[in-house]
Amino acid sequence: MFTGIIEEIGQVRHVVSSRTSGEISLQAGRVLEGTRPGDSIAVNGVCLTAAKILPDGFVADVMPETLRRTNLGMLSPGSSVNLERAMAADGRFGGHIVTGHIDGTGTIRAARREENAVWITVDAPRHILDLIVEKGSVAIDGVSLTVAELTEHNFSVSLIPHTGERTILLSKKAGDPVNLENDVIGKYIQKLITVSAPARKPESRITEAFLQEHGF
Repeated sequence: MFTGIIEEIGQVRHVVSSRTSGEISLQAGRVLEGTRPGDSIAVNGVCLTAAKILPDGFVADVMPETLRRTNLGMLSPGSSVNLERAMAADGRFGGHIVTGHIDGTGTIRAARREENAVWITVDAPRHILDLIVEKGSVAIDGVSLTVAELTEHNFSVSLIPHTGERTILLSKKAGDPVNLENDVIGKYIQKLITVSAPARKPESRITEAFLQEHGF
């Protein structure tokens, strides 16, 4: 589990991949502290297993499902990425619950400055927008953020200077893809409601149609 508080910006050294799977090597520093092979590190919000620890970086395997769901397949040598180690049991919960399991990708629509803040608008697919609420939480490339505005087609967040300086979000341009993870609490609530909702009987649907037809 992660919190969406980015620890450092890493850099891609090389990517060895086919269209279906691959391996990624990253340069890093702080996230290596106390990290052993087999530990989890979020790369742009994607939970990856550090298969090999290097003196100044780590190597992780990337499976086909990860490439389908995320923007990792678009990384190349020199790309910057957000990095966060899995949360320690005695750590501070500074962001929100982030699992590192990406729900899909969105696209940067626009960015605009408002005094010391920068507003970023992200176009997202319906299944992601359905689980976003205004003033709720969302993770963009692994960064825990508060939803400031929500429309039928996109949502917006407002970045404080600290977030802009410590993450890669301000380097994004219109059209760039970003990894999105919904608040896991909302996903569980949606699942419970769907499973527990009683199926309507055929006669109830007929009655409902009759009432609507006659203006009731």
